[in-house]
Amino acid sequence: MSKLPSPDSAPRRLSALNWSWLGLVPFLLFVLMFLIAPVFYLINGAFQTPDGKYSLDTLLALSAPEIVSSYSLSIRLSLASAGLGAVLGLILAYALILGGLPSWVRRAFMTFSGVASNFAGVPLAFAFIATLGRLGLVTLVLRDLFGVNLYAAGFSLFSFWGLALTYLYFQLPLMILMITPALEGLRPEWREAAESLGATRRQYLSQVALPLLAPSVLGCFLLLFANAFGTLATIYALTSANFPVVPILLFQQIRGNVLYNPNLGYALAVGMIVLMGLSNSLYFILRRRTERWQK
Repeated sequence: MSKLPSPDSAPRRLSALNWSWLGLVPFLLFVLMFLIAPVFYLINGAFQTPDGKYSLDTLLALSAPEIVSSYSLSIRLSLASAGLGAVLGLILAYALILGGLPSWVRRAFMTFSGVASNFAGVPLAFAFIATLGRLGLVTLVLRDLFGVNLYAAGFSLFSFWGLALTYLYFQLPLMILMITPALEGLRPEWREAAESLGATRRQYLSQVALPLLAPSVLGCFLLLFANAFGTLATIYALTSANFPVVPILLFQQIRGNVLYNPNLGYALAVGMIVLMGLSNSLYFILRRRTERWQK
């Protein structure tokens, strides 16, 4: 004879459910609408020709010399700005966190870094033109007071290294913000143990601190690379689309009148997504290793 369920079994089952997952619904909807769905839309468009037929011709067009050159230029520019930002940011952050500077200096730099890391686009381009352009303030001061003509010496704000210097304005403070937790995770007893064993400050840095910081630094470098690779507004405002990095080439295909080919733009975007995905995946791997070492 079967046993009838008790009247309060249904409320018990409902109370046993984990309703905390409902808090993730807005986030999951946001990710679906603004991340996952656009990516699938781009992938679908990358496998189509302008007349709507599915083909591999659009993706194969990425092997064209001008597109390969554009990817190469973007990668080199991103590597240069990320490398400079990672090295200089690590040195500056180490001085702020472990250099014994007054606390107000650290607070001031952290506040500035939070603002400067988000300062890009047209305002940043205008600021650098007014500072290091041909008639910029620093350019004129160096020429008139010190006899140093930057542009006669070969420097140009609108060249490869000029753009890398511009990128450094937001790459450097971003590196400071990202590497600070790793520097704070260096325990004082590690340094004290090394010194008690006779290690000098240089030996401690080279054989203890830097190996521990290496995964964090490499992870930050990858994020800086991804950050620079996707920058459009700053370089567009500086060069007026005359510097053929991938974001500008994509913009020309989507919005241009002469080079209008949205499907090729989708393919370019898919290539950027692949590079971004690889760099972010390596970053998460390095971050997990860092967290495991610091435990």
